[in-house]
Amino acid sequence: MSVIVKDIVRKSFSSRADYYDSLAVVQKRVTDRFAELLTENMAPPHAILDIGAGTGRLLESLNKKFPDAELVGVDLAFGMTSYAKKRFQESTNVLLACGDAECLPFREKSFDLVVSTSTYQWIDPLETAFAEVFRILKPNSWFSFALFGERTLFELRESYQSAVSVAGKALPDRTHRFMSQKGVLDLLTAAGFKNVTAESEIEVEIHREVKDLVRSLKGIGAGSASDKALGGLSGRSVIEGMIQAYIERFSVSGGVPATYEVIYGKALKA
Repeated sequence: MSVIVKDIVRKSFSSRADYYDSLAVVQKRVTDRFAELLTENMAPPHAILDIGAGTGRLLESLNKKFPDAELVGVDLAFGMTSYAKKRFQESTNVLLACGDAECLPFREKSFDLVVSTSTYQWIDPLETAFAEVFRILKPNSWFSFALFGERTLFELRESYQSAVSVAGKALPDRTHRFMSQKGVLDLLTAAGFKNVTAESEIEVEIHREVKDLVRSLKGIGAGSASDKALGGLSGRSVIEGMIQAYIERFSVSGGVPATYEVIYGKALKA
């Protein structure tokens, strides 16, 4: 299994900020669903932090729902925060900043709500990031999030691993590791959170071809962030084998599916 390289993640998402929203179909559905779930039976928070705020789409929604709250968005990618600032040129209660989820630039007990969508699958070790959320939350405050779980892009992962196996060579495994729902809950509990809950939902995109799926992932910055290089004739052979395996095993009417498991979670800092 490959290791996530933070600098690759930073550069990839930063360079895609201008057209991220036009390509991130599932991520936008997740944001909308998350905002719907978040506000059920919730008292209005005073200070909200969005980790991995991206282009600011979730912050925009929260700003409408909680107009009296102070909102802060932090993202690893400078391009994303620069783009997000354009959404809030007329807002005096929204602040955008670059920052690392594993070392948040805020004092202890600064926020009474921390949120995040489609971000934590890019963080390793996840326990460090969860500990940071716990640190900056006020007592009796909630951490609510959505991240992609272990069944995400299983078609792509299985097809790639099949192609590597057929190649019969000692090639690196560049597949991305997504956490299980149980694993996420266990890490939240270990970080000190109480009343930890999670549920998962499945989202499916249909792409005309496998190459369209790969282009879409790269287009939003969600390509491989692996520390293992794959190139040359062996690399091209594996990619071609992956595409063929994907078509043979997973084709449906209209193209090929890409599955996303979305884990929606909540945890309380008592």
